[in-house]
Amino acid sequence: MLVRKTLLICTLFVASLSASAWAQEEQPVAPYEQSNANAGAQPISDPAVLAAFHGREGVERIANRTIDLALADPQLGPIFRPFDMVRLRRTLNEHFCYLLGGGCTYTGRDMRTSHAGMGAQTRDFNVLVRHLRTAMDEEGVPFRMQNRFLAVLAPMHPDVVQRE
Repeated sequence: MLVRKTLLICTLFVASLSASAWAQEEQPVAPYEQSNANAGAQPISDPAVLAAFHGREGVERIANRTIDLALADPQLGPIFRPFDMVRLRRTLNEHFCYLLGGGCTYTGRDMRTSHAGMGAQTRDFNVLVRHLRTAMDEEGVPFRMQNRFLAVLAPMHPDVVQRE
């Protein structure tokens, strides 16, 4: 009897893990043309910048840490939580990697479309930049290289922010 109960508990546990993994799979979005042009800027061509970010692995750590900080933030968490975190992590990583010259392809939507209806304000944008800075600091990215990256991202402000 104990073996059957243990087997049943293990089966239920595995099933719950499978359901949890299924819930994390990407849900379809409205059709759009995938293009690096959707990234909103041309990539930085200086390989020293990508090296300062510790390559593609460092870029991925920075993208994920930025999302983790945003989710934990009382101001940004409610904005981020409703979204598919699997897709968000993938596309933010692709976006950063593409813009930093990491050779990635950006498969996300353009900035205006992807941020439509979020109601993001300038203060939200600024808090997100602060979290990005924290993630870059934790990765050991030199301040000058951080600024080069932020200079590429800054012109996207009007496409991301919908309310001042």
